[in-house]
Amino acid sequence: MTIRTAALIARHTLPEALAALTEAAAWLGVNDCTPMIEEESARQARLETRWPTVPRAQLGRNADVVLAFGGDGTLLGAASAVAQSAADTPVLGINLGRLGFLTEVSRAELVPALEALIAGRFHLETRLLVSGEVERDGRTIASHLALNDIVVTRGAFSRMIEVDVSIAGRSVCRVQADGLIVATATGSTAYNLSAGGPIVHPEVDALVLTPIAPHTLTNRPLVLPATTRVTLRPEIAPQADVVLTFDGQYGVPLVAHDAVHVSRAPRVLRLVRISGRTHFDMLREKLKWGNP
Repeated sequence: MTIRTAALIARHTLPEALAALTEAAAWLGVNDCTPMIEEESARQARLETRWPTVPRAQLGRNADVVLAFGGDGTLLGAASAVAQSAADTPVLGINLGRLGFLTEVSRAELVPALEALIAGRFHLETRLLVSGEVERDGRTIASHLALNDIVVTRGAFSRMIEVDVSIAGRSVCRVQADGLIVATATGSTAYNLSAGGPIVHPEVDALVLTPIAPHTLTNRPLVLPATTRVTLRPEIAPQADVVLTFDGQYGVPLVAHDAVHVSRAPRVLRLVRISGRTHFDMLREKLKWGNP
């Protein structure tokens, strides 16, 4: 795969990310690769007249790769933009945040990573995406894709919620909790892990159903085939605040009698991997997993 054009996006509120984006654009520009800067990133970095710009909604189009500068949240936002635009463009994350589980390239590794990228010394990992739809009065009123998770959760001033769970059209259980997470293997190390869910290797084709602070301790996380269609029907009292979120990036307020359908998306996301780090290396480095 030859890299001739790269779309760049940064966390707009992080000066270090904007500085790294500016450095990367300058480096690419003199190394036979045309940088295209996401419009708001270009405005914040004052690069509007220096390089071509691209709207966020078209981030993955007409580019060979997308570079996301920030933390995992920035990469998730970039992944969402690429997936929603139906592009198949791979994404590389440069970590300027804290944990950076998905953004494997550090600030110090930026130039060597760009050199490897242009030279073709990288490989691609394919990650499952999930699709979520909100059904209201027999109509789909919202739909979105997610890389990490789709979550039904109570608002700041709501009490515990009850969620009816159906799998493949059959009733499975009724969960009383602060919310319910449907996570991919990629997202198993994110909110799912914080809620007590299992770590799932990203090559495992699975979904994880994890309750958030369940009222009944026997409500344990459940690992399901990725081909499963999960339907969540939260019981929502009048004036209650219940929200559906996608990767923590996009939210939809829910009302009584809404149904949330979660299933495997028809497309996948491709992540650029340059280093030789394995998934277990990342677990040890980022999460201190398995360390004595």
